[in-house]
Amino acid sequence: MKNGIDRDIAETMRDEMIMKDKILLRLNDHPQTIPEIAEGLGCSGNNVMYWVMTMWRYGYLEETGKPNGEGYYTYRPVNRGVL
Repeated sequence: MKNGIDRDIAETMRDEMIMKDKILLRLNDHPQTIPEIAEGLGCSGNNVMYWVMTMWRYGYLEETGKPNGEGYYTYRPVNRGVL
């Protein structure tokens, strides 16, 4: 990352594929909250929140229901079928 704002498009696309795969792999066994995903990946919660919200927006993830006692939603992969 050059100055924290401007990023090369190839770098952004590479990060997207890597993070999407890592997050989907973490959620394969059971739904998790953003803090749980972040801890499992060893990433900051803010970084994971960005990727999870992007994946949720584009239909890769869904919320599993109401937030837990700490106010966090759990997320699981959406069954997208075979393409």
